[in-house]
Amino acid sequence: MPGHVPSIRRFLFTEVLLFGLAGGVAAFPAAAEDLLQVYREAQRADAAYAAAKHALDAGREKDNQGLALLLPNLNLTGSATRTRVEVDSRDPLILPSFTRYPESASYTLTFTQPIFRAQNWLQYQQGGFQVRQAEATFGQATQDLIVRVAQAYFDVLAANDTLALVRAQKTATAEQLAQAKRNFEVGTATITDTHEAQARYDLIAAQEIAALNDVETKRRALQLITGKEPGELTPLRADVRLSPPTPADMQAWVELAEKQGYPVQIQEAAAEVASLEARRNRAAHLPTLDFVATHGQSGQNATTDSLAGRDTTTTVIGLQLAMPLYQGGGISSREREAAALSLKAKEDLESARRNSALAARQNYLLVANGIAVVSALEQALVSSQSALDSNKLGYEVGVRINIDVLNAQQQVFQTRRDLAVARYNTITNSLRLRAASATLREEDLELVNRALAH
Repeated sequence: MPGHVPSIRRFLFTEVLLFGLAGGVAAFPAAAEDLLQVYREAQRADAAYAAAKHALDAGREKDNQGLALLLPNLNLTGSATRTRVEVDSRDPLILPSFTRYPESASYTLTFTQPIFRAQNWLQYQQGGFQVRQAEATFGQATQDLIVRVAQAYFDVLAANDTLALVRAQKTATAEQLAQAKRNFEVGTATITDTHEAQARYDLIAAQEIAALNDVETKRRALQLITGKEPGELTPLRADVRLSPPTPADMQAWVELAEKQGYPVQIQEAAAEVASLEARRNRAAHLPTLDFVATHGQSGQNATTDSLAGRDTTTTVIGLQLAMPLYQGGGISSREREAAALSLKAKEDLESARRNSALAARQNYLLVANGIAVVSALEQALVSSQSALDSNKLGYEVGVRINIDVLNAQQQVFQTRRDLAVARYNTITNSLRLRAASATLREEDLELVNRALAH
């Protein structure tokens, strides 16, 4: 693996050039939002991302909490009381009856410095791994946000493409229907052509309603992330060219995912915390030793035995040893529980490595196959357009019927839509591939953004 990681990192920038473009920039309304603008909005508004940031802030405090267990403690306690004492003598000649109001006040300042507390030291070590776990979790949330934004953005574009193609198909079918009616009126075509064109037109009208609904659904999904009504989105450039992942070695991506994928980092930290927790519970059998110093003062103005008040000052310095002997078996039970949870954490780590490797393999194949599909669809689009032109010419000279033209149009429109979706899926899968290896950064999204028709 060490031999692969540097090469992957060195070529990661080259790999994101799969979004490099050939040709000029297409014009688009300036008011349209691009992918990077939508991502900025999501950073400010997405609830899941905001929750992850707060969780990171909370997780970072574990380090300070662990350190506090090793540092000295200083506590101040105090009290003030006033008491009413009423004495009724049974023999006033010997002891007269009286009522008194003794008052007392005291304070104690206690300083404690742990000298030997194995549990505290292990908990301090746990804090460092808990911080790493929190940071890895936030890193995963950041990558998830990038992928979710890109997916939602391209879902809207795909829905818009479908709607546009359905409407284009509807327009073309309407023209074919009108032409079929004219040909029937002049006697150059049968009523069958008109009925076929009408049936196709009615079907496309129904498809348009479904496409409109899908556009609205995808826009609402994007709004869920950004917290606002999405405006017009900048589309992908028509001349975008995709290239395969670099390095073109699936095993290199797999090894990187197994080593540093965020799910793996999270579980590595969790396994260390669980291992230390098992050691911490074993350390509960050990004695503890603290340095303790106290200084206090108490005073009373009177007592039931004396009318004279007094002040007392006390200072104590020493060592305090505590040795757990028997707590009903609770310490041993917690030790066995922590040992079992430590073994569970190790298995969870192995599961995270396998899942990360699987995600890297799947997304690598999806990117590689997606590029092949895009290339095939690009060629299919050229062939479909040629077939449509030939069918139109054949219809004009009478060697093709109306349904042949309609089918050829349907093939062209479907190929265009499939090509657009294949490009969107390949781009999002390339982002997922980098996410699986924990190498996805905001700069990658910026490179994708350059592939849009600004």
